[in-house]
Amino acid sequence: MAFASFDDKRNSAPMAEINMVPLIDVMLVLLVIFIVTAPLLSHSVKLSLPKASTQVMAIKAEKIDLSIDAQGVRFWNGQPVSREEAVARFAAEGAKAVQPELLLRADQAVPYKAVAEALADASRAGLTRINFVTDPELAAPLAAPAASAP
Repeated sequence: MAFASFDDKRNSAPMAEINMVPLIDVMLVLLVIFIVTAPLLSHSVKLSLPKASTQVMAIKAEKIDLSIDAQGVRFWNGQPVSREEAVARFAAEGAKAVQPELLLRADQAVPYKAVAEALADASRAGLTRINFVTDPELAAPLAAPAASAP
């Protein structure tokens, strides 16, 4: 800070320093004003809000078990059905608000044509949740090919 002196030589030069005291005073006044007015800016209205449960009502989708045996015979939940009956049932299930989950079980010896027809019929009816059911293989390690002796 610049202090007054009785030296005449320095008296003619302009003061090169900024007096910070008035700036700090203004800043402190503004800070006090913001601290006082900030709680007044929140307009809260006293309400008695209703209480509601936050649990979602989970609607369980039913499951349809469509099995195809080695001869290509279709079984709807264990009951034998023809392809036409299966198409009609797919259409009825596809029209529901909550679509069921289709579990497709096909014998490994069944021709792929029967599986492809069942998939096409289900997708045409609007069913989108189609799962393939398989039997898990036993956890047997794969045998490495035997090295031939020279």
